[in-house]
This record gives sequence, structure tokens and C-alpha cells, in this order.
Amino acid sequence: MPSPRIVPPRATSAPILLPESAWRARQSAHETRVRAWTDPHHARAARGEKHPVLDFLFHYYAFRPAWLRRWHPGPDVILAGDGAREFLRWPGYHATADGIALNLAALPAHRRTFVAWLRDLLTAMQSRPAFFACYGLHEWAMVYRQTPDEIRHNNHPLRFPPAELARIVESSALCCTHFDAFRFFTPPARPLNRLQPARETVSQHEQRGCLHANMDLYKWAFKLAPFTPSELIADCFALAAEIREVDMRASPYDLRALGYAPIPIETPAGRADYEARQRTFTTRGEPLRARLLLVCDRLLARV
Repeated sequence: MPSPRIVPPRATSAPILLPESAWRARQSAHETRVRAWTDPHHARAARGEKHPVLDFLFHYYAFRPAWLRRWHPGPDVILAGDGAREFLRWPGYHATADGIALNLAALPAHRRTFVAWLRDLLTAMQSRPAFFACYGLHEWAMVYRQTPDEIRHNNHPLRFPPAELARIVESSALCCTHFDAFRFFTPPARPLNRLQPARETVSQHEQRGCLHANMDLYKWAFKLAPFTPSELIADCFALAAEIREVDMRASPYDLRALGYAPIPIETPAGRADYEARQRTFTTRGEPLRARLLLVCDRLLARV
């Protein structure tokens, strides 16, 4: 991870004191909202079912459903009432004269380094022009020239035979900017990409028009837990879930049996449809990224 750029943090906020009735209501509302996602996931797992769209966020991202259900108020919130002492079981909390709150001053040095790096990344993405001409071809590059046994979701059919799928990839301009998508390209597909993203160059290539970059807002939100307000984590999860659906509808997989009509990016109309959705997700990701930046700034201020 490169050394973070030193930027003066933004002004801090006055603490908000929440009576127990108020924070309990927020806690309950969050759990109810999140269980609409986690309960069906657990039910599928109990039946031994795998869903390539709905379960992706639970399998790909290392954040357990139980952690997603857990509510945290975020910085500058003091929880009043005897029940608030339950939060002391988790690192990061301490008792104050008025109640229980997150202790920002106790953030370890290695986490402060990460927060500073993340703030620089999100800030760079805000100022960097968005790019909208990738058309979701990363999913195609992940199955390019693979045998049926090698294909990740091989319990679902592809929309094209291998030769036609290869022709579509080879006749398209691959321009993926997202390392965590590019690293899953098949070896024959990697040289076809205009860029060769690496983990060390994430901050140079990451851009807000990318579906996966906006999906990763969820990752950055939970990596700041418990300091991220849980409502923000849930908002990022909700956006990521919608993005994943579009991601797979634009993929070479035929998921009509699961109720997902293809977005045929191999056609001009399909590409226009994909780009319109990509632009909408980019717009919706902007306020979430801004809220994450406020959390980063608050953690770096510490006082």
C-alpha cells in the first residue's frame, strides 16, 4: 500500500446524544432491512442451493451476514441508557460520562494508514473522469477460451457456443480498469485488455464509471466498521446488489431460468442499455462515496 497523501481532515461534528428508545429504533430498523437479504441467503445455504446473483455479495466479500445485521451508530453518536453497555463487547467502544460511544482516538496506526489511503483513493475517483465504454465485457473475458469444466458458473448455460463467444470478445475493445475484475480474466484474455491493472496501480486506474468500483463501495464501507454507520453499509449493499444483477444480465451466462433477461451487450441496443444503467449507478454512487469520505475524514481527525 503506497504512503498516504497528507490532507487536512474536515471539521468535526458535535456529538449527538441518543436516548435508548431512539437508538433501539434505529437498531431494529436496520436489522429488519438487512434480514430481507440475509434470511433468504441462509435459507438457500440450508437447502444447498447456490445463486450466482443473490449470493455473490456474501461469498465474494469477506463480511459475514451476522456482521451485516449488527448495528453501529457511527462516529459522534453517544448511546444513552443501560442497554448501551452491550456495545462494550466490541473493540472500538468506550464509556463516556453521557453513555457509550466509539473511541476514535483508539484507532490503531495500521488502520489509520489504511483510512488515509482509502480517502486518497475515493478523492481521486471523485475528480477523475468516469469511463463508460467497457460494456461489461469483463465477465466475457473471464470465460474466454475456457473448457466447460473451467467455467465458474458452469451449472448455468452460456448464451453462445465457445467459438462465437470468442469471436465477440476478440472483436471488442477490452478496456477494464478494475484490478479485482481483471485478475479473473483467463490467461488468453489478459493481453487483449487495453490496460494491465495491478494491485499496486489501483489508485491510478480506479474510476467511478466502473460497475465493480461502485459495487466496492460496500467493501470500503464495511472495512471501516464499526466506525461506519450501519445505515451507510446497508445503503452500499443495496446498490451493490442491484449492480450485481446488471453485471450478470450483461454477462455471457443465460440466467433466464432464474428470471433474469439478458442485456445483450453484443448488440448496439444492448450496449446502449448497459451504458445507461452504468451512468445511473455512477450517479447513485456519488453520495455514498461522499458519505464514506466524511467517515474517513472523521477518523483521521480523531478529536
